[in-house]
Amino acid sequence: MHIGILTGGGDVPGLNAVIKKVVNLATANNHRVTGFRRGWAGPLNYNLDDPTSFDACLMPLDVHKVRGIDRFGGTMLHSSRTNPAKVKDSELPGFLKGQYAFEDGTQTVDTTPHILSVLDALKMDVLIAIGGDDTLSYAARLHREGAPTICIPKTMDNDVFGTDYCIGFSTCVSRSVELITRLRSTAGSHERILFVELFGRHSGESALITGYLCAADRVLIPEVPIDLDNVADYLAADRAANSSNYAVCLVSEGAMLADGGRVESGEADAYGHKKLGGIGAHIAEAVLARTGIKNMQQNLAYLVRAGAPDALDLMVAKNFAAMAMQHIERREFGLMTAIENGRYCMQPADISTTGIRQADVDTLYDADQYRPHVKNVEGLPMFLS
Repeated sequence: MHIGILTGGGDVPGLNAVIKKVVNLATANNHRVTGFRRGWAGPLNYNLDDPTSFDACLMPLDVHKVRGIDRFGGTMLHSSRTNPAKVKDSELPGFLKGQYAFEDGTQTVDTTPHILSVLDALKMDVLIAIGGDDTLSYAARLHREGAPTICIPKTMDNDVFGTDYCIGFSTCVSRSVELITRLRSTAGSHERILFVELFGRHSGESALITGYLCAADRVLIPEVPIDLDNVADYLAADRAANSSNYAVCLVSEGAMLADGGRVESGEADAYGHKKLGGIGAHIAEAVLARTGIKNMQQNLAYLVRAGAPDALDLMVAKNFAAMAMQHIERREFGLMTAIENGRYCMQPADISTTGIRQADVDTLYDADQYRPHVKNVEGLPMFLS
């Protein structure tokens, strides 16, 4: 078989481990693997009539090329947030201009027919898409259109619907705990309130589990609107109760104020998302205005994306790849690798489009106090998610 593979959306530690495992297993069974460069931008920019475009869009993969990639973070195939179903005129390759008409009231075109023609011309038997819910939703669309796909979920937020765990989550939490623990020394030295912003557009699970493990005083998540007056009072009391006279507050980037306000910037990407970031600073300034207590602000952002995966993300990445290849060998397509109730399983490829995964507030959070509160762990998965 000819197997395609791509990585879309933000990078996470563990992507290279998936690629390596897929290539090694495929090669052992005499299959060929080709990587698309830059996510869905690879097939989008592949010009069937121009061989000079091929190397820029494709990367043939073999065991020698992937030998050491699992030791590093990021993705050797590179990535993008391209959505072939909604391509702006400014992002449409020159050779496709004029082939698609912009519908009334829209500023994008659906280039799926071109993507399908590329997969057909390359004689790909199946395409493995590694990404978050945006990348995977388009892979599911391709499967419905007749192009066999297998989906593998990854995201720092752990928010792909249909799986308890996504590649990258453990490293995100582990690195966040380490960095916040380091920041405590400066916050304590200067007797300040430390505000740390973490990933989490719709789900606060990254911040919530991190806060639980590093004993943050308060954790603000998208699932629970924020009353600034209450948060300010809590943090002032937390600081006063600390012998080192400081407090720690974690903030998910998608956290919202009680009036529905969310801090976003820039134009929406191809999946309709504006860039999040800045809610931590906004809340910090509001708390300063209410309490007069100086603060520190830190957005961990790319620091928790960068670097090699931890042991758990290596484990899940390799096992998701192995599971994907097992089903490809059986020619069972249109599936997503997943973990459910702590066990590996396969789900329908389009399951990621059927809901929004969020943190279990009732089980893991005190919404009145804005802090982690694990009421019971018996019967829960190891990661509480």
